[in-house]
Amino acid sequence: MRPRHAVDRSLATIAATFSLVTSDVEGASPVSADATVRGVSMASDDVQPGDLFVAVPGARVHGARFAADAVGAGAAAVVTDAAGVAVLGDLVRRVPVLVADDPRALAGPLAAHVLGRPAERLTTVGVTGTNGKTTTTYFVDAALRAAHASTAVLGTVELRIGEDAIESPRTTVEAPVLHGVLALALERGATAVAMEVSSHALALHRVAGTTFDVVGFTNLQRDHLDFHGDMEGYFRDKARLFAPGQARRGVVVVDDEWGARLAREAQIPVESVATHVGDPAAADADWAVVSADVGLDGVGSTFVLRGPDGARHDAVSPLPGLVNVSNAALAIVLAHAAGVDLQVAIGAVATAHAIPGRMERVIERAPGRALALVDYAHTPDALVLALEAVRPITPGRLVIVFGSDGDRDRGKRPIMGEIAARLADVLVVTDENPRSEDPASIRAAILDGVRTVRPDLTDVLEVEPRAEAVRRGVALAREGDTVIVTGKGHEPTQEIAGVFHRYNDRDVLLAVRDESAGGHA
Repeated sequence: MRPRHAVDRSLATIAATFSLVTSDVEGASPVSADATVRGVSMASDDVQPGDLFVAVPGARVHGARFAADAVGAGAAAVVTDAAGVAVLGDLVRRVPVLVADDPRALAGPLAAHVLGRPAERLTTVGVTGTNGKTTTTYFVDAALRAAHASTAVLGTVELRIGEDAIESPRTTVEAPVLHGVLALALERGATAVAMEVSSHALALHRVAGTTFDVVGFTNLQRDHLDFHGDMEGYFRDKARLFAPGQARRGVVVVDDEWGARLAREAQIPVESVATHVGDPAAADADWAVVSADVGLDGVGSTFVLRGPDGARHDAVSPLPGLVNVSNAALAIVLAHAAGVDLQVAIGAVATAHAIPGRMERVIERAPGRALALVDYAHTPDALVLALEAVRPITPGRLVIVFGSDGDRDRGKRPIMGEIAARLADVLVVTDENPRSEDPASIRAAILDGVRTVRPDLTDVLEVEPRAEAVRRGVALAREGDTVIVTGKGHEPTQEIAGVFHRYNDRDVLLAVRDESAGGHA
């Protein structure tokens, strides 16, 4: 996704602006006075004629290994580090090669410069945290839509400008892609953007070159420790978003110790939001949820939000559970901080559309039929919140179909099993994204946790493949029961042994529903 009308930028001016020098390899191609670029890319298969190709060190190979492909596709010049220059070989004599100490950190500012700094001409809201980023971002977008003629959403589910969307490759795209989407959003008339910002993105400079108008923090729970090392490292990377140059102001939910710490330590002006009714922290918070009623079947939750001036505002979360009261409250304050009238924001969030894979009701209750939902809960805390959210709307048994990711934090697997065994009635343990690991070993680790609550594995099934597990979960459910399928949410693929297979939990549930309807005809 790029703007159709790009502007040529002087390569010499770019080099001077960012203090880049040409390679000192003998015979290296110089930067001519009339050399120009019109785009930036970090992926050789995304290069368009006139691009500046930024080659960065990767986990396995250096991006400079793909520079020849990029030049073959029309790249006008290459930016890389000293290690990348050594990989380029004779290519340094064919195109200008500019050298930077940290090309990854520079990719965002370069893209912003080449594309005319599109973020500066948009109202930008970024949301980070472990759980609730997607839901909060969609709530914010609903509020922004009420005040702007056209908006964009960038996140885990999709990249959407107005009504046009494509599947998102990751929670936060690489910096050149980000600035390209922002420039395209401007070109198509959007004036505001809501965006998810992952901890990986912050650590890897994917939002470099963007200064958000407002940023929000949901919570910090155990996740991605394989990448960040420990919770302290995870927190430090999240906190990067709340720094001068990265954001102008912030809104922080202070329900956990990490949020309270972030509110204290942030280097930008911050408003605090307390969403746990009765929490002593609410007295000192700028905004606080002072009462909340979880809705019954088919209804969200109502709550009262107290503002900094003491005024109380009736509000609604369209999704069930106290976790979504927190998400809605944060979204309202974020939108208000971004310039949306408070009552307009409250009204828009109350009517927000269904969010793919987030407490998504796929099969509704009917005579002889259970309610079935899909939720992305893939961390221990998110699983607790999901099961606690659906229990009040479940007259009968709670049936969960779940697994855990491969090649990720192994320590959470038995924790997930213990939580499911404690909070659900019937468990169907299956595969999530095994990746390179043996799926059976992942399921075994989950079952170890299950046994701490149910030593004899009562009402516990182990079923694979995942589609069959979903079918089995629905078949086990009776009228009044709820089936919740967790872990993958909106994801359109399942990764097994390095291969991505098209798969979606919602699609399987819809197929089961349609088959059931056909059987009753």
